[in-house]
Amino acid sequence: MKLSGLLAVLLLLCTDRRSSGMSHPKPACRYPPSQWCRSLEIAIACNVQKQCMEVNATRPNQAVPPVSVILYYESLCPDCRAFITQQLFPTWTMLQDIMTVTLVPYGNAKEIPSPNSPFTCQHGEPECRGNMIEACIIHLTGHSAFQIIYCMESAADVLAAAQPCLQLYAPSVSWSSVDSCLKGGLGRQLMHANAVMTRALHPAHTHVPWVTFNGEYTEENEDKAMSSLFHFVCQLYKGVKPPVCSGAPVRLNRSFC
Repeated sequence: MKLSGLLAVLLLLCTDRRSSGMSHPKPACRYPPSQWCRSLEIAIACNVQKQCMEVNATRPNQAVPPVSVILYYESLCPDCRAFITQQLFPTWTMLQDIMTVTLVPYGNAKEIPSPNSPFTCQHGEPECRGNMIEACIIHLTGHSAFQIIYCMESAADVLAAAQPCLQLYAPSVSWSSVDSCLKGGLGRQLMHANAVMTRALHPAHTHVPWVTFNGEYTEENEDKAMSSLFHFVCQLYKGVKPPVCSGAPVRLNRSFC
């Protein structure tokens, strides 16, 4: 996930053809901008190897650990969707060099002893399916997962957006592999693992979105994160702050499921 979020920087570097002396990526480039610096081969194919080298040279000191952000959420919870699309993903796009994001789709679901439908969800069966789809996508796509989840959660229909979002951000992963995860035992195993992670929270979660920072939850941290996650991540980072952290925070309203 870390390399794929260089989109904003790369687009800025590629906009001025005259100053850089390089053309825009060739039409033959079949990778989305978020993956241009994933590997040397992709950078060469998309004609952005110079820009990728420049971006890599300006990264923060890797000896300082990034801020760990774990989001416990539900795929169809309106407040979770708003937090992902309005705060978490934009913040990660700008600050991914100093933060890591782990997504745990489960939230207020319940695990029950039933061979046919082992989970019940706050927003019904569609949410249970959405949670499992996102768990499978996170497992199968790795570095591209967050972009796919953002694409789904920002769509009018989360479930219907799953396949086109997967094709857009992880074209090498077939939808059939996700479908196999859903219909086979893997999907249930992933959801059980998310249930175990959620039940292990201390203090126990009382709502979603529920966010931990560096493995800890406090109401004070939640207040700061919900009002301005970007500013809070900058505040928590112990290394030299990236230039974007110098901007004034924009505060948002908070709400939960």
